Amino acid sequence: MTALREPRPLQAGSHVALVSPSGPLAGPHELEHAVDSAQALGWRVSVGQHALARDGYFAGPDADRGDDLVAAMLDDTIDAIWCLRGGYGAMRLLPRVQDALDRTQVRAHPQALIGYSDITALHAAWQRAGLTSYHGPTARATLTSFTREAFVSAVQDVPASTTLHASDAITVVGGSATGRLIGGNLALVASLCGTPWAMDFRGAIVILEDIDEATYRIDRMLTQLRLAGVFDGCAGLAFGQFTNCPDTTSDGTRSLMHVVQDVADALQVPTLSGIPVGHIEDQWTLPLGALATLDADAATLTIHRVGPTSP
Repeated sequence: MTALREPRPLQAGSHVALVSPSGPLAGPHELEHAVDSAQALGWRVSVGQHALARDGYFAGPDADRGDDLVAAMLDDTIDAIWCLRGGYGAMRLLPRVQDALDRTQVRAHPQALIGYSDITALHAAWQRAGLTSYHGPTARATLTSFTREAFVSAVQDVPASTTLHASDAITVVGGSATGRLIGGNLALVASLCGTPWAMDFRGAIVILEDIDEATYRIDRMLTQLRLAGVFDGCAGLAFGQFTNCPDTTSDGTRSLMHVVQDVADALQVPTLSGIPVGHIEDQWTLPLGALATLDADAATLTIHRVGPTSP
């Protein structure tokens, strides 16, 4: 398995678009904070016309959110698209996004896409187009020193190899494996099943996280993916954080670790649980589509970067 095409590392003067493809911001203060964060990294900033819009639980109608995203994608001066937040709504834009990606395949250097949670839908489109994208903090987030260091290392410094240590992770199944990083938010990964953007885990190191889902729902989504054959042939599993996911229902209690253990026992691939990925303040930024080695015994994930390549 080979790595996907990588964008050029961002640097001082890089042109970054801030867009809201999913849920709405809480107000202008979040946009101001996002602009400040991007400028503090030395980037030039453009803001989507509808970044502050609201239409129920969307950041404006599909057409407006899509216009902002596609305009950024088709702008050859934009080096990266940093999503302002997650929420819900990105997968409703996928046909337009795929069309824009198809139109930009002649570029020598693809744009970087940055975000997580609902942005998993866009990551799936980037990967379908053969492009690496960044599972990392959204632009409205406050970057802790841990998160900022991991973010800068992934999108700006870009060493040839980086070993990340998940000191609090639990080894579920030992061993090591190398494969292309893939995954993101579990609910989105499950929702994409049966669509052209369904993920292919064959030979991959699978990263999964979620928030506000009871354990039985996590069990149901993982079972759906297993029954659909999505996990067939995967090389390794790294479960991130499952934030505010209660174990107890009126019918009884079953822990998340039991659910994770069921999947690990069925697949028998190296498996870690509890890496710093997901809806948490201190999080890694991971280049989805890049090659990585998961060492479940050492609780490490080593990212292998090949640098930007021509089509």
